[in-house]
Amino acid sequence: MTVNADAQELAKFSDLAHRWWDPESEFRPLHEINPLRLDWIDSLAGLRGKTVLDVGCGGGVLSESMAGRAAHVTGIDLSTKALGVARLHALESEVMNLEYREIATEALAAERPGSFDVVTCMEMLEHVPDPASVIEACARLAKPGGWVFFSTLNRNPKAFLFAIVGAEYVLKMLPRGTHEYERFIRPSELTRWCRDAGLTPAGSRGLQYNPLTKRYWLSDDTSVNYLVATRKPG
Repeated sequence: MTVNADAQELAKFSDLAHRWWDPESEFRPLHEINPLRLDWIDSLAGLRGKTVLDVGCGGGVLSESMAGRAAHVTGIDLSTKALGVARLHALESEVMNLEYREIATEALAAERPGSFDVVTCMEMLEHVPDPASVIEACARLAKPGGWVFFSTLNRNPKAFLFAIVGAEYVLKMLPRGTHEYERFIRPSELTRWCRDAGLTPAGSRGLQYNPLTKRYWLSDDTSVNYLVATRKPG
């Protein structure tokens, strides 16, 4: 089976893996938006005591914070280096209810279908060749009645201006080349793929940033960064 991954994308994040937990590094935006994502997921799904899968977990920023909310978390990724960083940080932080695996989403879906109360897939879909395949696998991994969350970037001129020109070139918040505009996903496309996978959309939020105050917040504006909550029918 062909692995649904882009070698160049994996290499890009592997090269930065050692900086994943440095809040002043290229991953600073990730650290700053993480509490917003975490609270939104928790408010809908109620993480305490739940079995959670974090797809494309990278260095484990979201995985570890969900484990901190008393969830039993499995983080998966295909970057060996990022997972090494994630495991080391969890060890240093003495997080017990957390494990990491180097496995493709589709492969885990074949191995453990219907196993998780909550599945998260954040900032990953725009980095894989076939995002619909990942969404379908996430749906298979969720238990009946389970929650599946996605976040990605909208595809429109404003998103190009803010997420690429602004974030990568003007403000230098992200390394140049982090994102490719052609891979951005419109909410209508994401919603269609979710419905095709048997998931029912249950809410969405936009993520906004003010470069003057350097503050992020969730809003109803999904024109650039956005999050989508879905449920698998019970």
